[in-house]
Amino acid sequence: MADYETDDEKVEAIKKWWKENGVSVVAGLAIGLTAVFGWRFWVDYRESVGQQASTAFEQLMMTAEGEDTAMALAQAQAIRDGFGSTAYASLADLMEARIKLKAGDPAGAVAALERVMTKAPDPALSRIAGLRLARVLLDQGDLDRAGAIAASYANDDSFGGDFAAIQGDIAARQGRHAEARQAYERAMGAGASLPQLIQLKLDNLPAAG
Repeated sequence: MADYETDDEKVEAIKKWWKENGVSVVAGLAIGLTAVFGWRFWVDYRESVGQQASTAFEQLMMTAEGEDTAMALAQAQAIRDGFGSTAYASLADLMEARIKLKAGDPAGAVAALERVMTKAPDPALSRIAGLRLARVLLDQGDLDRAGAIAASYANDDSFGGDFAAIQGDIAARQGRHAEARQAYERAMGAGASLPQLIQLKLDNLPAAG
């Protein structure tokens, strides 16, 4: 503000400034407070939802260890319905696939794993689902589809070795022993899980002619 000679002039100048700028100041404060408290509400809500989802998933895991398949599947569905936008929905699908395999329903397991691959918010969950799906398809004799999934993740840093092991299993079943050997060796080099089993498969391959 400019310099004013009297207090009255200062007061009048303040009144004039407030008249011209007061609305925008109040609006700015309101927007700022709304943003702060709105964000706090959102964070609190997310934390609350996450805690509820975590508790529901823990209950699902405990139920899945028992024999009440119907209850476990109902809990998995409840997580999908209540927390569909979170990673817990995909975790519930992974658990459902396990439950359905245990119950002798491989088709149901495939469907659950496919949901994870297409809907999981975390790529790591999609890769885990892809690995499990390839294994289920391999067990069911769908070698072409299992091979396509394994090939699509062959260069994955996290599970590349495990997918290479699946490629080795497929090649071995199809009598392509040289390719199976190469795939198993890639799997070992990439740090696949169960290396002793992969080594046993390597040792049981016919010697190169």
